[in-house]
Amino acid sequence: MFLFDNLSNLFIFLIILGVVPNLFYSFGYLSHIKRKFYYLIHYFAFIISMIGVVISANALVFLLFWELMSLTSWQLILTQIEGKSTIRAARFYFFMTHFGFVFLLLFFLIATNGNLELNFIQMKSIVSDFAYPTLLFFFVIFALLSKAGAVPLHVWLPYAHPAAPSPVSALMSGVMLKVAIYGLFRFMFDIFGTWQLEWGVLVLIIGAISSLVGVLYALSEHDIKALLANHSIENIGIILIGFGMGMIFSSLHLKTLSSFAFIAALFHTFNHMSFKSLLFMGAGSVLHETKTKNMEKYGGLIKSMPITAFTFLLASISISALPPTNGFLSEWMIFQSMLSSSVIDNISLKLAIPFSVFALALTSGLAIACFIKVFGITFLGLHRSQNAKHATEVNFLMKSGMVLMGFVIVSLMLFTPFYIKLFDGVIYGLSQTSIYDKIFPNIWSLHSIAYNGGVVSPLILLAGLLVITFILYIFYKMLNIKKRVFHTWACGYNTSSVTQYSATGFAGPIRRFFTWLYDPDIHFEKEIITGHKSKFVDAKFSVHVEPLFERTLYRSGVKLTNKISYYIYRLAHFEQRKYSAIIFNMLLSVLFSYRIFVHEFSWSTLALESVMMIISVKILLVGSKR
Repeated sequence: MFLFDNLSNLFIFLIILGVVPNLFYSFGYLSHIKRKFYYLIHYFAFIISMIGVVISANALVFLLFWELMSLTSWQLILTQIEGKSTIRAARFYFFMTHFGFVFLLLFFLIATNGNLELNFIQMKSIVSDFAYPTLLFFFVIFALLSKAGAVPLHVWLPYAHPAAPSPVSALMSGVMLKVAIYGLFRFMFDIFGTWQLEWGVLVLIIGAISSLVGVLYALSEHDIKALLANHSIENIGIILIGFGMGMIFSSLHLKTLSSFAFIAALFHTFNHMSFKSLLFMGAGSVLHETKTKNMEKYGGLIKSMPITAFTFLLASISISALPPTNGFLSEWMIFQSMLSSSVIDNISLKLAIPFSVFALALTSGLAIACFIKVFGITFLGLHRSQNAKHATEVNFLMKSGMVLMGFVIVSLMLFTPFYIKLFDGVIYGLSQTSIYDKIFPNIWSLHSIAYNGGVVSPLILLAGLLVITFILYIFYKMLNIKKRVFHTWACGYNTSSVTQYSATGFAGPIRRFFTWLYDPDIHFEKEIITGHKSKFVDAKFSVHVEPLFERTLYRSGVKLTNKISYYIYRLAHFEQRKYSAIIFNMLLSVLFSYRIFVHEFSWSTLALESVMMIISVKILLVGSKR
């Protein structure tokens, strides 16, 4: 019923690292939640369900805890109902998570031949004999990536995370999304065992697109929690890039490079858990004090909320992949895994991998710009609202949770060799090559294992930064520079929060460059002085960006579904003969498809059954034209 191998233990460790600081923060946040008992019941059930998923030994237990994880997180989103937006977000999340559950159930029904008590290793022989393994792979992709939030199944994240209480947002983004990554490792290694090259290319492309789309939509957001949710899409994409490269190298029997890429994916999984959990905690603290998620209403909070500002800065530097942070190290490893593919002579890889390198490089640059915007608009400058002006630091428990998660981030940077050794042991247990000694020939430097690969030393980089900072501080003290205080010069105008850079203005150049993706809805209203077109007393400028995938794919899908359902409704009520004929022909299609998929494929049988279907449709549905 339960399984405690290296992979399960690793993700239990990840869950514990994410949950313990969250418990402190959550109990500090509890005073701001009205339905406390409701929240606590679902909160602890949610944690138990995530642990249950990663220790499940068979399909039945896995499905049970997976559904419990979905239902408890759905109920947690509904803890604080703030209008129709919360209900809409919960409904959207409920639909998307059960969309994935349907494909997960289909996968297990085929992989177990209907016996859901089979363990993962026993499923391997059934899957290996199945005639259409690519179909099963797509079931896994739809099931797990809808939960992980990869493009194009990502649209629920910017709705669900802002609607949930901040401790829940931290758990969902930091921990729950990684449970889906666990499922990807478990299914690909224990159930499939081997895979086709095209599968790895598909995961790689999905990861590259997800990383780029996530960071671009994050840049356009003013809602701080929706912005962080979009960055979850970005970082899941980065993890999938590493995982896809591992699959590609493994299918080409390059075991050493494959292990390196899988370790990089696991490393970034832990890193994203740490800095995204801390970012959501920091956002929750700011939200609690300012009573708004709109960054345009923040400003100057570093003075009144120093602990929140410092921990948020630490997480921002890490997620921006600036050296020598843990985020930089895992992204560096993923870059190295892609650059080590130059010796591979395959036309599809020569297109997919350079595109992924470009996407990841652009993503890294845009992420830096995004968190300069977030930290600068939120914590620096002048107060942009009365609530921001009167904000104070949060309570001790909430601060303790943020500081503890800050220590997790620092540990991932300072004790990188320990974590890499942990990941290497897990990968070795999945029948991959152990490469720890090649990555860390000594504890001072992290080596790429590729030919002419790079070397980076996080400890030396950190020591160098500290020494340079100390020397500059000594020079500052020795020179005895006098402080002079003057009013800020604003070209003759009074300095105020209105004249500061805004989040909208900061993202303006990037928004204009990617207009085809954003298709922004821009509103500009001004109240002019009579007779003076260029002089006005008040002006309002607003930009609303509607996500491309939601606008094109999902809304079009809803419209098509409504048309089909209305057509079926008309048939059922006014043309019963045709309705019965459709049901009969659908039943024939299912029976014929079952024969094709389960039994040995035969062209003669396919031709005969196709003719029978055409005759049935002609007689029962089309009928005579008279």
